[in-house]
Amino acid sequence: MIFNGEMVRAILGGRKTQTRRIMKVQPSDGFHPTHNGYDLDLNAHWYTPGVVDKNGYLQPAKKDVFGIADENEGYTFPFGAVGDRILVRETWAEAGASAPDLKLYRANYPEHVPIHYENVPPASDIRWTPSIHMPRWASRITLEITGVRVERLRDLSEDDAKSEGITPPSGGVLPGWEYRINFRDLWMSIYGSENWEANPWVWVIEFKVVPNVQDNPEG
Repeated sequence: MIFNGEMVRAILGGRKTQTRRIMKVQPSDGFHPTHNGYDLDLNAHWYTPGVVDKNGYLQPAKKDVFGIADENEGYTFPFGAVGDRILVRETWAEAGASAPDLKLYRANYPEHVPIHYENVPPASDIRWTPSIHMPRWASRITLEITGVRVERLRDLSEDDAKSEGITPPSGGVLPGWEYRINFRDLWMSIYGSENWEANPWVWVIEFKVVPNVQDNPEG
């Protein structure tokens, strides 16, 4: 899962424990999820995609969530399930032949470089690799999914915005918008103001940082 430098710093600082990702297939207007206190719809349920019983009905998930469905529509959560782990992709670089085991990370460079390394070059002199091209073995942050739900983007609360790693603006804002105002601005800087106004359905992923396990150097 890709995170920009600001959000990587928020994860490292313990401020970010949620992230929102747009559902690639948007539910219809009549969709009402029942998880975590949403509008009651007896035909909506969490499910394990592709697993059906002898009568052709989707079976309940063995983990907390793989996706959500109503009687006509099903939406698969693309990042696993509660208890599964996600590797963070971020902008990075290899230090080079002089330090073959050292990996550099743009989000908090050069603060993360061990002090015994000398002649650390400025960030502008490094050939950074975009986060989308980070291999598994280069990832330094592993997240464990602790909760998943679906909701409209603009339904997030102040606590949610704070859990997104947002810091409040220095100037005065409307009461109850100390964190959401900056979340809105960050979202619009990534997805555009039209997306914020469209208020899409999003996956809300809660997570915690766990020790990094490199299980597949070739992945």
